[in-house]
Amino acid sequence: MKKCFMIVMLVLMVVSSQKGGSAMEGKVERPGMQGGEISVATFAGGCFWCTEADFEKLPGVVKVVSGYSGGHKEDPTYNEVSSGKTGHVEAVQVYYDPSVITYEEILDYFWRHIDPTDPGGQFIDRGPQYRSVIFYHTEEQKELVEQSKKTFEQSGKFNRPIVTEILPFARFYEAEEYHQDYYNKHPLQYKFYRHGSGRDQRRREVWGDEMGDTDLKKKNYEKPDDATLQKTLSPLQYKVTQKKGTEPPFKNEYWDNKREGIYVDIVSGEPVFSSLDKFDSGTGWPSFTRPLEPDNIVEKEDRSLFMTRIEVRSKHGDSHLGHVFHDGPEPTGLRYCINSAALRFISKEDLEKEGYGQYLSLFENK
Repeated sequence: MKKCFMIVMLVLMVVSSQKGGSAMEGKVERPGMQGGEISVATFAGGCFWCTEADFEKLPGVVKVVSGYSGGHKEDPTYNEVSSGKTGHVEAVQVYYDPSVITYEEILDYFWRHIDPTDPGGQFIDRGPQYRSVIFYHTEEQKELVEQSKKTFEQSGKFNRPIVTEILPFARFYEAEEYHQDYYNKHPLQYKFYRHGSGRDQRRREVWGDEMGDTDLKKKNYEKPDDATLQKTLSPLQYKVTQKKGTEPPFKNEYWDNKREGIYVDIVSGEPVFSSLDKFDSGTGWPSFTRPLEPDNIVEKEDRSLFMTRIEVRSKHGDSHLGHVFHDGPEPTGLRYCINSAALRFISKEDLEKEGYGQYLSLFENK
């Protein structure tokens, strides 16, 4: 799927292809860093857009580079690697400050962000070029990897053997420039790809609340106690979010809202939808093709009203938001039918002052 996705994206943008090879030891000198000594670790966890984005959330990680490793072809291109014929895997090199984060902590994080039981690739991306590998740079790293693997084998979380390879590091080739920091350069395309890949859905299935995500830039979105909610929410907002109520169609605040901005849970403030994904479904309720932050959405089977539907709730606020149906437009074919009473709209002009400045780039890139 990723290769097809890239073909479409290459038609839409002009790319450069600057890249080079590098052979890294376990520690490198990074000018401008306090203490000067930065360690390096190399991993393959499927799509390098995703593994790069995951590792860059970690405190103590100063840089992550996407590239190719483990194969026989010198200076390979993306098309050559994605063919599966070069022996390379999509990999990342993680530069980190060992005084802030240890190699063991990075290993723990890596295991929780892949499916180590999959020998044929990772999630939706299939083929040997997407298999999971840990490349060790030193004998010390090798010992720590083997110990870490045993720990996860004994965790009871997996019903199949761990097949992630442990290999000595030889050489790393940086991927083309348009692959670096892809999640930042093309946030909408990245979010669509990641959600469609099934990566986070599988991780939640295995780990639940132990997924190991660490993002210091995220707010703590919490649900107030019931007494506070009854004071701060209108009767309709309380009925919808806390009692799974439904507001009248065409007589709610946002069904016809055409302004640019994001929608957050009225209870917790966590971002859930964007105007960029909003469409007129003709139902009289705000409708979206996908969530803004899939990790903030929980979907549950709802058998009320003598029918089976998929309820949509917020993760942190546990608010009833609405339902999702499979009759929406492309590109997802989904219709998230959401109650206005469960949402608060923040216009793009107010994102910065409201504390959601990280989403401004969505509308600038549009």
